[in-house]
Amino acid sequence: MKRLLLVLAIAACGGGGAKSSPTPPTPPAKPDPDAPPVAGDPKVVAPPAGHPRTDLIPRGIVFGNPERSNVQLSPDGKQLSWLAPKDGVMNVWVAPVGHLEKAVAVTAEATRPIRNYEWAYTNRHILYLQDTGGDENFHVHRVELATGVSTDLTPGKGARAAIARRSEKVPGSILITINDRNPRAFDVHKLDILSGKRTLVVQNDDNLAGYTFDDNLDVQFATKILPDASEQILRPELKGGKLGWTVWETLPFEDANSGVVAMAPGGKSVYFVDTRGRDTSALVTLDIATKKATKVIAEDTRADAGEVMIHPTKKDVQAVSFDYLRNSWKVIDKSIGKDLDNLAKLDGGEPRVVSRSLDDNVWLVATTSELHPANYYLWERAKQRGAFLFSSRPELDKQPLVKMHPVEIKARDGLTLVSYLSLPASADPVGDGKPNTPVPLVLWVHGGPWARDRWGFNVAHQLFANRGYAVLSVNFRGSTGFGKKFLNAGNKQWGKAMHDDLIDAVAWAVANQVTGKDQTCIGGGSYGGYATLAGVTLTPDAFRCGVDIVGPSNLITLLASIPPYWAPGLANFHMRMGNPESPEDKALMMSVSPVNHAAKIKRPLLIAQGANDPRVKQAESEQIVDAMKKAKLPVTYILFPDEGHGFARPENNIVFFGVAEAFLSAHLGGGYLPLAADELSASTIQFKEGKTGIPGLP
Repeated sequence: MKRLLLVLAIAACGGGGAKSSPTPPTPPAKPDPDAPPVAGDPKVVAPPAGHPRTDLIPRGIVFGNPERSNVQLSPDGKQLSWLAPKDGVMNVWVAPVGHLEKAVAVTAEATRPIRNYEWAYTNRHILYLQDTGGDENFHVHRVELATGVSTDLTPGKGARAAIARRSEKVPGSILITINDRNPRAFDVHKLDILSGKRTLVVQNDDNLAGYTFDDNLDVQFATKILPDASEQILRPELKGGKLGWTVWETLPFEDANSGVVAMAPGGKSVYFVDTRGRDTSALVTLDIATKKATKVIAEDTRADAGEVMIHPTKKDVQAVSFDYLRNSWKVIDKSIGKDLDNLAKLDGGEPRVVSRSLDDNVWLVATTSELHPANYYLWERAKQRGAFLFSSRPELDKQPLVKMHPVEIKARDGLTLVSYLSLPASADPVGDGKPNTPVPLVLWVHGGPWARDRWGFNVAHQLFANRGYAVLSVNFRGSTGFGKKFLNAGNKQWGKAMHDDLIDAVAWAVANQVTGKDQTCIGGGSYGGYATLAGVTLTPDAFRCGVDIVGPSNLITLLASIPPYWAPGLANFHMRMGNPESPEDKALMMSVSPVNHAAKIKRPLLIAQGANDPRVKQAESEQIVDAMKKAKLPVTYILFPDEGHGFARPENNIVFFGVAEAFLSAHLGGGYLPLAADELSASTIQFKEGKTGIPGLP
């Protein structure tokens, strides 16, 4: 399936410390009766602009290292692993099940946190990915648990590697993809975990964009995106002793959400997510020989098929998730129905099975809600009993967190925009999502744009609501998960109908007395950063201020500078954004590129960038900064030299959001915690422009 995204996740990882049982969150704080109104709008309640506060949630609790996160169960069910700080940097820890006190750190990264790792099916090795300074040229590392020795299995410079497939049937090997032969193409290699020896499986000379493998680590399908953005699904065959490909199926661009999920048991059919002949994608069983659907496993008219639970060894589908306003599961295999029902009763959060033993007797379960990022349980299926292990961020349980409310907003043309609203305790003391008084609003826009916002714990929502703002996140057209009509309604609508949806959402918030007129700031990362720049340039009177994180300012230069390994999917970008080779499309792209309208900016703007960002290069931020300087417009521009597309190091996240909340306080009127000297010194932040525009700096 087509999954080339510009997604940014700026939230810190979840994690937590051991305790006997979860502590319920503190009830929301009562409203402050002495809070004065914002000047110019007596109906909008907020602290005075630039007002430092000492009674707010500390940023370190929200954006610092979690105590534990990304917990996993070894395939044999005998060991637990997680990410936790070692000397202040997130590393992998391992402990025997039932003896968490015996946990040891098995990796020793000293600068950049580990964020992605997996167990090898040997049960004796951990595999993890690591890049340098956010450049996204990930290497695959192996850690031998018995000795603690770590080995870089893909040591070449300038290449990007990924783990493509593991299998319990071939425990000593994995498949990796890597572009060390050709920067534009990912070859497939079989890698021996013990020796590190690589064997070429697929030399990608055909601009292939993805692969499907079976449990024997044999390639069964590949995908190729054609110039018109349709997608071929290919089957391998030997031609003259050399691996070749034949076209198995062709999917039109409009059905971009369709594709192979996994091989079904027996190898004669596949699990396939299919939008053909329907709007939202359904999970079906497709016969390989006839290419016909033999069974519709699960579908929902409001949302696309999401996560699929598959038995670890039998490989049959057991449940499928659908996420409209909130996530829900459709149970296919009745043998796990009781498990899912009982998991939902653990603590009231949404449960997710994150790891399973191969014998399927033990599950590792995480429950999440808008009030906690993750509580972890070891679930014994035979006893239908969950043993609480730990929460990811136990300190959050003591903080005045607020609820997140799903809302449906109508766009001007009738499309329904699934959105999420969080209100400060002062405006919603009972937590029902109905404000008793308007407050300033932060419109926080997701990246992608081919991604979506979801209900659950959101660091931006909690931080900004705690500082006195309503926070609204909108799934504008072009967001994923709501069917192909909604997705394709965003084609070539950057800065146009996609932006109109955001403007319509603000109008909804004003009409429903969530906020007052001209009391909204827009912010976000990646596409959310673009939306911010579009907001202050294309609609210069719509927002009081803007917070742009790694947002593209020029759609022409953005596509000209994408990573070389995105080339096989470039046709997707041309269909969704525009093709600069087409005069008509180029004119469209230039018309909605914020850099070309910088002189129209009237409102304060904060820009943050990672110097090593391979997706949205530093030049994207500096173009608009230079244009604003030429127009003699003020701008605050900060740079992190050791970050990429978003900020991975907690020290940098803490300082960025410290700058952001002080900036918002100056221009929107909420409270803020001033940045401390030790916070700044721990970060690599560089103030390139406009440092004086940030109050409270030491």
